[in-house]
Amino acid sequence: MTSSSGDEDRVAPGDPVTVSTRVIDAGTTIMQRRLPVKQMNCHVSTFAIYGGDMSRQIETHHYVHRVNDEFLQCAVYASDRSDAPLIGIEYVISDRLYENLPRDEQKLWHSHAYEVKSGSWAYPRLPEAVATPELKNIAKTYGKFWCTWQIDRGDKLPVGAPELMMSPQGVEQGVLRPELVKSRDEKYNIWTEELKHQRAEIAEPEWINPMADYWKQHGKCFVMDIVTVDMNRNEQFP
Repeated sequence: MTSSSGDEDRVAPGDPVTVSTRVIDAGTTIMQRRLPVKQMNCHVSTFAIYGGDMSRQIETHHYVHRVNDEFLQCAVYASDRSDAPLIGIEYVISDRLYENLPRDEQKLWHSHAYEVKSGSWAYPRLPEAVATPELKNIAKTYGKFWCTWQIDRGDKLPVGAPELMMSPQGVEQGVLRPELVKSRDEKYNIWTEELKHQRAEIAEPEWINPMADYWKQHGKCFVMDIVTVDMNRNEQFP
């Protein structure tokens, strides 16, 4: 079983940044607007499991842009360091939006209730009392997380097809490895078991759609492959 705690994310090959490149970066920082990036105002530390191989679990760091009260979009990094690899993207939607998705689309999403209630979903350096209102909202949401860089298997660059990721669950292959959680907790001086205790009063969703967490309900997963196809130059999309 493979796990990642963030130590193996110093992986990208390439020459060191030169002085001239730093000058260019400094100029663009001053002269250009970076409005989408500036909207990422929240850091979430949690974990994810590869849907196609649930023996592989990784620590993830989501930087969250709240588009509105029912839709979040997250850039997912391997750590919270300034040089951390960008390993994927997750979209988070309310239960209302999720229920309006086609059934085949619903299969690609995971629930967040257990992730919140178990203490896996944490806000580093943010007091739990401050985080509680947001946790109550997140517990009722669903997420779709595509991993584009599998650094836990030693990939030096983002290669291959994206992998659909699952959220931690309290059963079978969804149970997190204790050493993975311990490494995260020590890094941020938190205790996941204590967070679980503190969140006992957060209400469970009245119903979690059985199309979510598809592996748990149906024993099947979804994987992507890259194949060569003929170009339909004259076909209207879709």
